[in-house]
Amino acid sequence: MQRNLYLIIILFSLTSCYTYQVKKQADTASDNKQEFKKNASLANNTAPNPNVQQAPAPINIQEKLTAGKNFKIDVDGKKYKIIVDKWENDSLVAHQVHNPKRTLKFHKNQINGDKIAEKRFSQPIADIITIVAYAGIGVAIYSLLQ
Repeated sequence: MQRNLYLIIILFSLTSCYTYQVKKQADTASDNKQEFKKNASLANNTAPNPNVQQAPAPINIQEKLTAGKNFKIDVDGKKYKIIVDKWENDSLVAHQVHNPKRTLKFHKNQINGDKIAEKRFSQPIADIITIVAYAGIGVAIYSLLQ
């Protein structure tokens, strides 16, 4: 029992609190719906309401992939974990996370904009690790007192 507990604690200590998360687009769709409802209520008093649907805003890859940050990107079906160095016109210049000597260069049309994931701190994972650590300390103290 105690040996398994130590193994679990060691595994959690090796877990990173940072994960790659797909950045959500600015919630303009819901903002537009709320604004549309306000305008529709005003328009109902004066004119009939046309059924208007806005297209989602296109993803600007150059704004998403900023220099110095870690990302996981999908290029022509292959996944890369990169650190962005710079943009040269329409080409992304980056290097792999674990191989900084190897420079990668991709055209912005090769990158799948829907699957760009930024490396971010994950609060739920940090909370789980903290709870497990406290539980492990509690069990260790309890076993010492017995």
